[in-house]
Amino acid sequence: MSTVTDSQIFGNIFSTPESSSIWSDRTRTSYYLKFESALATAQGRVGVIPEKATKAIVDKCDIKSIDMEELRQETERIGYPVLPLVKQLVKLVNEAEPGENLGEWAHWGATTQDVTDTATVLQLRDTCSLISKSLNEIVFALEESAQKYASIPMVARSNLQQAVPMTFGFKLARLLATFKRHQQRLSEILSRLLVLEFGGAAGTLATLCDAPSTNTSTALRAQEELAKELDLGIPDIAWHTERDRICETGAFFALLAGTCSKFALDVKLLMQTEISEVSEPFYPHRGSSSTMPQKRNPIASVYITAMSSTIRQLSAALFDAMVEDHERSTGPWEIEWIVLPQISTMTHAVLKYTLEVVKGLEVHPEKMKGNLELTKGLVVSEAVMMGLGKVIGRQVAHDLVYDLCRKALKEDRPLLELLIEDEEVKKAGLTEEELRRLCDPANYLGLSEEMVRRVVHE
Repeated sequence: MSTVTDSQIFGNIFSTPESSSIWSDRTRTSYYLKFESALATAQGRVGVIPEKATKAIVDKCDIKSIDMEELRQETERIGYPVLPLVKQLVKLVNEAEPGENLGEWAHWGATTQDVTDTATVLQLRDTCSLISKSLNEIVFALEESAQKYASIPMVARSNLQQAVPMTFGFKLARLLATFKRHQQRLSEILSRLLVLEFGGAAGTLATLCDAPSTNTSTALRAQEELAKELDLGIPDIAWHTERDRICETGAFFALLAGTCSKFALDVKLLMQTEISEVSEPFYPHRGSSSTMPQKRNPIASVYITAMSSTIRQLSAALFDAMVEDHERSTGPWEIEWIVLPQISTMTHAVLKYTLEVVKGLEVHPEKMKGNLELTKGLVVSEAVMMGLGKVIGRQVAHDLVYDLCRKALKEDRPLLELLIEDEEVKKAGLTEEELRRLCDPANYLGLSEEMVRRVVHE
């Protein structure tokens, strides 16, 4: 075990079985073989290699036939896994068809990075499929919760201080709107990400153009057929050292993680004993302390916070990986090998925890109501100011209410009492009934409910 995502104990906390499988040695090597099989099929179809060679190569592109220990040893010796894998494939084909050397047609016209980059795209496609499913589930759960709590009043907070009333559904709808934007971002990214890499040494397809039986048209047809076999887009030009596709995807994962982390932070703050407006889903002994029996720590939110911060830090490395020299780089490319598996697996884990919290969140409306009443009316001072401002002017009303708020705090009295007593307020002509209405937090929710409906039904 070298990282928590590989750990027997922590692996399913900081990763998921599904995402870990995608980024395993076995799956990556399987995608290398899938590329080689698709390449032989495409080239056989357009006449670049003999049809007999195509069949022989495709038959041996099976992960079960690969000696993974030999692949490990040879990768350590050579520096890259594709060449030793191709050597094994050639040997397997030649042994199955002795004397014909059909294995020599494997990997025809391709280069190591063609295979590696295409496999990475396929791994990211699988990862994005998992993420899309998680996003859909989170959006559905948030839609239900936002509607359920659309009219439940709570305190909005600014600089960690009580600001004005809003509804809990409004707070959830803001999160929902963000996740819907992420759904849109993902759909836009995929068309740029899911593109084949196949161009040979410098990306010019020179090896296919120079072959006696091929020409420019055949080389491009081979590329098109390969893309079709792998269900990927056809590149307009090679992108060996143009890494924006990969970096954009990593940046998107960081955006997702940032949104989840903001939600987790709010949950942690709202779970504080002094606030207690929500709680994470309850499981026996979940979040227990080894020494304080009363503790119920926000464990899921803690994990979301830790992983999200790590994802954002690792994604920054992908921007460094964009700075690659000439047509094939000396180092930056390998950065992706290091950070992409961690970014991808942790992003899926973060979404898993976020969904868990959204679906099982315990909401405490009575605590929300109690916190609204905590300041004895000061939370609606803006409503009072605006009500008075229509009569005596906004700035005059602001200064008047400001002074009354200071007095309310000093004397520990309800704002409404001081408003009723104040001579300037009396001169403004507002009745006691009007003042009571202004001082009721339930009357100052703005368009909270309407905005919830708008987001849910957009």
